[in-house]
Amino acid sequence: MRPSGVRVSRRLAAAGIATAVVALLAIAVLATRLASVPGTPSTAATASPSPTATASLTVSGIYQRVAPSVVTVRTARGLGSGVIVANNGTILTADHVIAGAGKITVIFADGTVTTASVTSADRKTDIAQLIPAALPQVVVPATLGAGAGVGAAVVAIGNPLGLTDSVSSGVISGLDRTADTDTGKRSGLIQFDASVNPGSSGGPLLDIRGMVIGIVVAIADPGGRDAFAGIGFAVPIGDALGGGSGSGPKGPQI
Repeated sequence: MRPSGVRVSRRLAAAGIATAVVALLAIAVLATRLASVPGTPSTAATASPSPTATASLTVSGIYQRVAPSVVTVRTARGLGSGVIVANNGTILTADHVIAGAGKITVIFADGTVTTASVTSADRKTDIAQLIPAALPQVVVPATLGAGAGVGAAVVAIGNPLGLTDSVSSGVISGLDRTADTDTGKRSGLIQFDASVNPGSSGGPLLDIRGMVIGIVVAIADPGGRDAFAGIGFAVPIGDALGGGSGSGPKGPQI
């Protein structure tokens, strides 16, 4: 994953922490991706999110509902995450996870292992779609959501540092963020503080109803250690599916 933006347009800068934070944000955020592969351009997806009304869930409830939809994506260059978004097994992941990779291996939650091919990839948004060569006996697509506001609770599921099926929780700490990454500038990102690390890239960012509102792509990395510093970034699900902005209400430009 890689952050982008103001060299912390991750706009790590909080309105209240004026000069100090602005300065820190402007210099401290170094781009780092949560997987170890560069990106390759291609076509964007064309689907659109399909929100479904559900009741609020606990973090445990969200994990139980969505974990069967989360996959491990492995290449010779690194490991990332992905999420099933359709009954045919279509997987969304971060482009930098699979870019330049020869063989792509997908491991489903039930242990099914198969190869996958790239059906679309967009370096600009850092999003790719995969189609697995084989499917598990039961395919469980995640439910896609829409936008959420600043302060809304979120959950991330993925494989940080190779620790598969990990869950973390936090809140949306900013919207419409811009960040400079090692594969280019990203904009319109969701900023959140649920813990993510290398290996989390491509995993889902979920709202309190367990619906996918974003795809995790980057972290703010002021120390240059590829370690979570309290700020992650996700591509809104509408953008990830090629349907335009899907980040919901926009925060103030900082």
